[in-house]
Amino acid sequence: MTTEHIGSTLESFLEEEGILEGVTTDATLRVLAWQIRQDLEQRQMSKAELARRMETSRSQVDRLMRADGADVKLSTLERAARVLDRKLKIELV
Repeated sequence: MTTEHIGSTLESFLEEEGILEGVTTDATLRVLAWQIRQDLEQRQMSKAELARRMETSRSQVDRLMRADGADVKLSTLERAARVLDRKLKIELV
């Protein structure tokens, strides 16, 4: 059985609409926030404790965890990764 594709791919549709970059950024931030939440749960660490170890405010951690398109600095992501014994990997493809 062969499956014919009708129309464009999701990626090409998003690009045609001019929103591919924003959607990709949002998705990346949501995945990172999910990974951080998973690590916190596994370590039984609160967001307040994460903020303390990152030497930042709880509101900054909340902003990071919301992943709602808010600007999140790379330095904030790097500090969270370091506290959780992880590495942040960013690459151009």
